[in-house]
Order: sequence, then C-alpha cells, then structure tokens
Amino acid sequence: MSPNILSIAGSDPSGGAGIQADLKTIGANGGYGMCVITALTAQNTHGVDAVLPIDAQFVSKQLTSVSQDVHIDAVKIGMLANSQTVAAVATWLETLSAPVVLDPVMIATSGDRLLDSDSALDALLTRADVLTPNTTELAALLGEEQVSNWEELVAQSGRLAAKYSVLVVAKGGHLPGDRCPDALVGPEGLIASFDGQRLSTKNTHGTGCTLSSALATQYALLGDWATALGAAKNYLHAAIAAADELTVGSGHGPVNHFAALLPQPSHNPMAQWWEDLSELRAGIDELEFITQLSAGTLERGRFEYYLAQDALYLQRYAQVLTQASTLAPGIEAQRFWAKGAQGILEDELQLHRSQLRNLAPEPSATTLNYVNHLSSCAGSYAELIAAILPCYWIYQDIGRRLSAANHPGHHYESWLSTYSSVEFDEATAQAINLVAEAWQLADRDTRNRMWDAFRRSAEHELSFFAQAHLQGVDFSTA
Repeated sequence: MSPNILSIAGSDPSGGAGIQADLKTIGANGGYGMCVITALTAQNTHGVDAVLPIDAQFVSKQLTSVSQDVHIDAVKIGMLANSQTVAAVATWLETLSAPVVLDPVMIATSGDRLLDSDSALDALLTRADVLTPNTTELAALLGEEQVSNWEELVAQSGRLAAKYSVLVVAKGGHLPGDRCPDALVGPEGLIASFDGQRLSTKNTHGTGCTLSSALATQYALLGDWATALGAAKNYLHAAIAAADELTVGSGHGPVNHFAALLPQPSHNPMAQWWEDLSELRAGIDELEFITQLSAGTLERGRFEYYLAQDALYLQRYAQVLTQASTLAPGIEAQRFWAKGAQGILEDELQLHRSQLRNLAPEPSATTLNYVNHLSSCAGSYAELIAAILPCYWIYQDIGRRLSAANHPGHHYESWLSTYSSVEFDEATAQAINLVAEAWQLADRDTRNRMWDAFRRSAEHELSFFAQAHLQGVDFSTA
C-alpha cells in the first residue's frame, strides 16, 4: 500500500521545484502525495521574480483539514517564507507523530533568498528527524563559513546534527570535482556515505526539493534512513541524468522526475544495441575464418595475414584509446582508456609479433577503413568510445566461444588460450558502463551518432575477420 506523504512548501509555476516537484517525486517513488502550499512564487528557469506568502492562519487551516481526515506516513517541509508560517507549522507538528524531513529552503539554487529570517527555523530544527541543507544553508544555520571540501562538509554536518539532535544529509553537489558524494551524518558522526559521478548538465532546478521528497517517501516505505537515502540518491541521479531529455525554459531547467518510470532501454541502451547486432554477430560466427580457427583447420597463411593486419590496426587503435583518455571527463575514465592503450603497446602487439613469421608491409583497405572510421569519431568523447566499444565487446563474445573450443593438441592451442580472460571480461564490462554513462549525459543527436558509430564499428569488425578469406591471395604456400 502506498504511504501518504505530505509536502509543506511553496509553489513553483514552472513545475521544477517546490510543491510541483515534490508531488512528482512522491508519486515516482511509490507514495501518495498531498500538499499544503505556504507561498506562491513568480519564477521560471532563470530565477525567482516575486514571492507571495500565504497567510499563516490559512496554512494552519490547510494542515488541520488534511491531518484530521488522512493518515500521514511522512512529512517533507520545504519553503516556509516567513517566521509566522514557521511558527504555524511548528505548532501543528506538535499534534503529529509522523517522521519529518526538513529541507531548510533559505536560498534557491539560483541564489534567490526564500526565507526572511534564518533564525526563524530554529523552532522546527529540533522537531525534524532529518535535515537536508545545501552547503550555503548549512553554513548559515551554524553561523560559520561555507566549506569547500568533502571532509569539512561532513564535519560541519556533524556539528549541525549535534546542535539539534537530528540527522543531517551532507550534500556534495555544490563542491568542486567530478564526484558527487552524499552522506547521512548524526550527532556522533558519519553513519553512511554514497559516492556518485557528477553529471554534466545545467538542468538541476529543484534538486533539493526532489531529494528531500524522495527521502521522506523512501523512509515511509523502507523504515531506515540510511537505506532510504541510498534509494533517494539513486532516484535523483537518474532524474538528473535524463534532465536534458526535457525542453523546459532557456535557463536552468528541471530534472526529469519520471525518468525512472520509463522503459529501461531508453536510459541504458546497451542491451538493445547488442540485440540489434544479433544478425551481424551471427554472421561473424559463420565466417570461414572463425569456424576454421575454432576447428583448427585454418591455413597458417590466412591466420598470419589476420594477425599482421590486426597488429597494424592495434597500432592505430592504441592512439585512439589515448585520445579517448584525453577527452574523458572524469579521472577514472581517463585511467581506463589510458590503461587500455598501454596494454596494447606493451602486451598485445608483442604477442601478435611472436606468432608471425612476416609482418604485412601495408595495411589492407579493410584495415584502413576501420581505423579511418575510428578517427572520424574522435571529435566527440561519447561518439568515440561508442565506436571503440565493439572492439571490446565483439572480441570478448567471439573469444569466449573460441576459448571453449580449445583443447590439448589443437593446431592453434597457444593462441586460443589468450582469447578469454577474467581481466578482459572486466575491462569489457567497464567499457560498456562508460559508454552507457556517456549516453545518459548526451542529447538526442549525440545519442544517434553514438549508435551509428557503434553499429559501423561492428560492421568493420565483421569485415576485418572476413578479409583473410576475401582478399584473393593464395595462402596455400604462404
């Protein structure tokens, strides 16, 4: 049964924050949303133009009407605008036993002040179960300077928690860096922390409202604050990741509150991409080169031709991986692609050359077409890594079956033993995840180009494996 969640907050006519964001969030997280409006605002994606507080007595009347009829499982409190409304809400809370998440909305993300007195909130702070201030609000509530790093943020959140005997969510979204951590902090210190990748988008209007509403709803469902915060953070991450799918205003737009309710393939297309290549992958499996290599009947000359072309391809491929590392937005991605390039130069090329009697003097047209395709994608990180991915994924897929066909005495026993490894499986999984992350942050046109780059690389993979049987050279005496 859905829990009943009451949001007490101001209205945002643009729909991205306040009551509107709260009700969307509560519904998306499995709750039944109710609201008491404390203020009307004139605002859009560029900021707040005016605030009209609702009369405090009328706020009290709204609260009483709802609570006399409907059982309330959790309360989220947002913008209260003035001390009279704060006092009215505090008085009403004395009649209620439900858990309370207080988002001390004093300053909007746009920088606009939304509460006429910071000290007015004192009456509510000790009644709340969890506070969710941003870094500016956290500093204001303690009368301290705003912090600039994660360790200071956790420590400052602990001081606020101890001062009011509450839990505090330390939110790292306003700190610098490519990570976006959050933590639950109590009077005794850190309780639980949650790391996250910072998402590159300007559309973050209403994130504070969204997180606090999700937290209240998830707690009503789960009964544990740390678990609820983890679920709320995951929900918000998905909403931010899909924010650019919306077209709302020309400033800082809202997050996509219903992103998690959309079909999964629209947010992580990797499984669908792989399925869409099923005929092409079957075509690779049926190539003479693959079937004969698996059976051990492949002519040595054809095998060496493939290896020689692959060695030439890998030289350029290592440069492409290095370029992906240079373009990558985060340090972990930079390290991953750089490590891939290093592995090719130090290990794979040496392995290829150890199997060859003669290197092909020139790359074939097939090899050149493939590396030229990769180079054509190098202007965009997302497009480039989508083009790179089939070299991981298809090679791993084929390699698993070739390795399974290996046995003592197989004509290519030493080579097939290299086709499958735990390390390469892990690298392939990470490459898939990095492409999925880039897709989530991309706009529609970039996503289309990513798919096209991925598909074309898969087609080049098929041509590459086929070339030793198609280029017309007699290998019988090679």
